[in-house]
Amino acid sequence: MIPVAIRESGLPEGLVAIPVRTRLIAPGDDLAALVGAAIRGIARPGDVVVIAETGVAIAQSRFIAAESIRPSRLALVLSRHAGALATVSQPESLQLVIDQVGARKVVWAVIAHVFGRLRGRRGVFYEILGEAIAAIDGYTGTLPPYERAIVLGPADPDPVATVLALALGVHVAIVDANDLRRAKTLGASPHVDRDAVERALVGNPHGNGDEQTPIVVLAWRGTGPNPLVTP
Repeated sequence: MIPVAIRESGLPEGLVAIPVRTRLIAPGDDLAALVGAAIRGIARPGDVVVIAETGVAIAQSRFIAAESIRPSRLALVLSRHAGALATVSQPESLQLVIDQVGARKVVWAVIAHVFGRLRGRRGVFYEILGEAIAAIDGYTGTLPPYERAIVLGPADPDPVATVLALALGVHVAIVDANDLRRAKTLGASPHVDRDAVERALVGNPHGNGDEQTPIVVLAWRGTGPNPLVTP
């Protein structure tokens, strides 16, 4: 499949996002070999190659079958009253958050969230538990055979990105992006401007369905220095 460059409004002139299709990533995959083969002839030295955090985590075997988790009563009750965000609307995923931070912190986050909503403030729950929730992907929307797998955050994303950058000869970022116009850089090789990468990915060129494009090349074809890279 020939990748198609995407120009997102608000991006610096000369910067294009190129989604790159790969085969399904599997546990134990050599990411340097897989990504290198995918971006050959597309990425140039100086470009930023963005890899979806789910793909990195699956290659590291960091996922759990939902059937192996027994949600507590707290997880069952809270998930029934949650919004659309997969992590908290699925009792199995929410149980992993409870296991990580403790039931007391989760209950406190719920109470603070309720009082925040009464005062017109939204998102308090996610502010308190942000990192714990960000590290766990719910299974909704994950491609087979991982459609019933809860994917954890990738391990050591900064060192992984640095090793990949050295192997591939490009800059590398590992990013969690979604269709809600939000992107979070979890790891990056040296000199990558994390905030600039996040702004470039608010349109989520990776896609959130079955596109099977876990790689996006942020290609700089303009004049002057690359705005995604610091000196």
